[in-house]
Amino acid sequence: MNVDALTYAGHRRSVAAAAESPRYAFERADIADAAQVEAIFRRHRPRAVIHLAAESHVDRSIDWPAPFVHTNVIGTFTLLEQATRHWQGLADSGRDAFRFVHVSTDEVFGALGSEGRFTASSPYRPNSPYAASKAASDHFARAWQHTYGLPVIVTNCSNNYGPYQYPEKLLPLVVRKALAGEEVPVFGSGLQVRDWLHVTDHVHGLVAALERGAVGETYLFGGDAERTNLDLVGLLCDLVDELADDRLPGAAPRRTLIRHVTDRPGHDHRYAIDASPTTKSLGWQAQVSLLDGLRETVAWYLAHADWCEHVLAGRYDGGRLGQGIAA
Repeated sequence: MNVDALTYAGHRRSVAAAAESPRYAFERADIADAAQVEAIFRRHRPRAVIHLAAESHVDRSIDWPAPFVHTNVIGTFTLLEQATRHWQGLADSGRDAFRFVHVSTDEVFGALGSEGRFTASSPYRPNSPYAASKAASDHFARAWQHTYGLPVIVTNCSNNYGPYQYPEKLLPLVVRKALAGEEVPVFGSGLQVRDWLHVTDHVHGLVAALERGAVGETYLFGGDAERTNLDLVGLLCDLVDELADDRLPGAAPRRTLIRHVTDRPGHDHRYAIDASPTTKSLGWQAQVSLLDGLRETVAWYLAHADWCEHVLAGRYDGGRLGQGIAA
């Protein structure tokens, strides 16, 4: 049962491959609407919830923080409240088996220096409106487990990438701009460091947390693939050169399109996750190497230009976001 509000970044075409399966159903709903959520629980009687619904783009949170509070904070509260009522009404065996997996981000922990990695015991120091809204949602999820007994599991992950990512995010944005021969923006020095996790590895981790995770525990998923933003953008430009097959002899490499622009306000320097406790507890480990995953991802976007055009139409033109609260 897929619940999605289909805001600007949500499109049913992204799940078209599953739409005909008898194991798949769809409900269009806002998770902050208690009546809608209550009706969905009543109709479908789920045995578990994996809560991925969120506003997730840091730059948009800098410009328009209100939707992040609405979905990530109020929406999470509403979902927890309705899930608790549903769980309390289950028979004993259903109550024992029920799980609420709350999916979050490493950004709730703030910025790291040049050394160290985030762990499940890292203090919360969110620095962007997005990170603050996700930190609040994490705290609500844990509070519902502690206060009401709802069987909650919390997960935090590093930066995801892969097919079907909305093209406002860094990887697809760079690929599209590089392919079009447009300037490729890099915020500030570009020396900010991120750890990258392929979406399929993250999905396997969430399934492991659902099936084998302990109630009340937190599991961190990372790709052990740290790169500076500048290095990553350069590598993406190289892959577009390699895979697009449209370079003329003697043409300049697409790395020459990179332009440094004014940095994002409050840009965190470095994120990195220590996933070894998760490996020990769940038997999970990232399998997709960064280079293989990036090559596959770039190839996917090159082959699915029609999907990109469809999901972007009238919603996002590739322009700069994250400069301050919009007037």
